[in-house]
Amino acid sequence: MPEITEHRRGITQVKISMSYPLRWVNSYILREPDGYTIIDPGPHTPENEEEWKKAMHELGISFRDVKNVVLTHHHPDHLGCAGWIQQQAGCKVWMSKRSFQEAERMWGATSTMNTDLPELFQRNGMPEAWTSQLEVHMNSFVPQITPRPDVAWIPEGQRFVMGGRGWLPVETAGHAPGHVSFYDEESGDILCGDAVLPQISPNVSLMPGSDPEPLQSFLQGLLKLKNLEAGTAYPGHRNPFQHFGERIEALLLHHEERLVKIEQLLDPAPATGFELCTALFSSKLGIHQMRFAMCETLAHTRELERRGRIISREYEDGVIRFKMQ
Repeated sequence: MPEITEHRRGITQVKISMSYPLRWVNSYILREPDGYTIIDPGPHTPENEEEWKKAMHELGISFRDVKNVVLTHHHPDHLGCAGWIQQQAGCKVWMSKRSFQEAERMWGATSTMNTDLPELFQRNGMPEAWTSQLEVHMNSFVPQITPRPDVAWIPEGQRFVMGGRGWLPVETAGHAPGHVSFYDEESGDILCGDAVLPQISPNVSLMPGSDPEPLQSFLQGLLKLKNLEAGTAYPGHRNPFQHFGERIEALLLHHEERLVKIEQLLDPAPATGFELCTALFSSKLGIHQMRFAMCETLAHTRELERRGRIISREYEDGVIRFKMQ
């Protein structure tokens, strides 16, 4: 039985299982005049199908009561069950147009990510022992997002009605291009997905063919969200929290400190992205965490290049190395 918590103003939190270390993703259910809206239903697995059936039984809801599924972004732990629920309920599924494009980039019929990502990592010094694991790893997410839903776009700059309230969609990037948070100005409630998390730093990844400056985009998004007078934040992971502004300040500082750390690592001599990655995050990781760590390292080196603090050069062996400007 998934853990279910009733919050104020009609927001129900349902913890749907996912793999270690996150362990669960927060789905939120909002009551509509004629049914319910589910936000971020979690990864699609047989176990999570059973969790949703048990949660709905506990709440006295049937699939035919579900009118909408709303996605903050395209990652499998948020998008995953949307298509399956749509099949059961015949409901609409909403996401931003950019999120849909990113999902297509990752898993669409013409996606080349399974070759592009290993090539990116190889050029940045990752050994073949790691890059050879990437195709199987990336393919492992396909069942978690299958079936894919038919989607409608979340309108830009217009109030989006959920749970009897008009929410302002706030689109940011960095963690996921096209990520949408939903802000209720009257109450201060914000459904912030993975844009701001209370305890961990959202992953910021440089991905082939996607945002070329993801850390810059993430920092700009945090400043955009900081302007909101948020009260209670409902995140995609861990539990709802009230210190939204303070958490944004901490995340901004965290990334500036990491940029300084990379400069310190490069002070004695040039280094590859993989060497920087293992110095920052360790080499004792599984392929899932190593992919996140490598993409995040490259997001930071790209930001340092953008700021003119380091430069990169491809050497005769075809590997890129970074050095101080």
